[in-house]
Amino acid sequence: RPQEFQENDLRDFPEHDVETPYGMLHVVIRGAPKGNKPAILTYHDVGLNHKLCFNSFFNNEDMQEITKHFVVCHVDAPGQQVGASQMPQGYQYPTMDQLAGMLPTVVQHFGFKSIVGIGVGAGAYILAKFALIFPDLVEGLVLLNIDPNGKGWIDWAATKLSGLTSALPDTVLPHLFSQEELMNNTELVQSYRQQINNTVNQFNLQLFWNMYNSRRDLEMNRSGTVLNAKTLKCPVMLVVGDNAPAEEGVVSPCFSLSHLHHMADSGGLPQLTQPGKLTEAFKYFLQGMGYMLLFAWPSASSERSLSDHKMAVNIKTQIVLNDN
Repeated sequence: RPQEFQENDLRDFPEHDVETPYGMLHVVIRGAPKGNKPAILTYHDVGLNHKLCFNSFFNNEDMQEITKHFVVCHVDAPGQQVGASQMPQGYQYPTMDQLAGMLPTVVQHFGFKSIVGIGVGAGAYILAKFALIFPDLVEGLVLLNIDPNGKGWIDWAATKLSGLTSALPDTVLPHLFSQEELMNNTELVQSYRQQINNTVNQFNLQLFWNMYNSRRDLEMNRSGTVLNAKTLKCPVMLVVGDNAPAEEGVVSPCFSLSHLHHMADSGGLPQLTQPGKLTEAFKYFLQGMGYMLLFAWPSASSERSLSDHKMAVNIKTQIVLNDN
């Protein structure tokens, strides 16, 4: 719900500015490191920041059962956090590879031994790139609406043209929401149009948007398809909203489709519209990594109906570890 952002925004968590080889990163930490368990590190989509992308998901009642066992590290892409100063004229925004290359400094700064990444859209691409370059730092990945493919010049030109004729929030919204949501101009779309305009510096957003749209292919192969293939070495859970703009990209030769979970009735951003279902999926994913003994079952916050239980079991069958 749109008002959820305002309510959840009242909760303050420690903010940090971390100096990296490619510039400063704004990072928010929830909780404290728990023994040798990995940190949950999030990376938001272009057009958003950690608050707009993840607050309602992490403040969801079901999610508290997970977060009490893990420290959470929210990373904001350079200049995208609420209240960010405008980048100077001529500032060269980091490339997608460089954005991934900033993350080891964050992991080291806070003393994390490893992370489980949750990324959406551009953030999912950055975390996948991070896991390819620094596999020893990543225990698992949850990738929502990832598009591993670079843009062809026709797509790039269309994006440029759209940017000339539309306000920036309206250029970004079709990347975030399904056509159906945009056509119906849902309450969520209206709220996010306003909040992208009001809480994200538009100049900085344009830089990040341009860099994301000039990305290259992830240059990754599905495990077992190519000799000496570049593959993700960790467990991966792919999530895509029904009719989400990224749906075609997710169904890609880079990934085993046994890892893919279509989130029904969720539109473009499942973590906002179906946080309970996504939390259940995340619990099963953590179970596959050996952490499920931490959680009570069923969820403490609500009695699950039989249909919910079947849905959860169905999710469980669709989350498969990479077969390396």
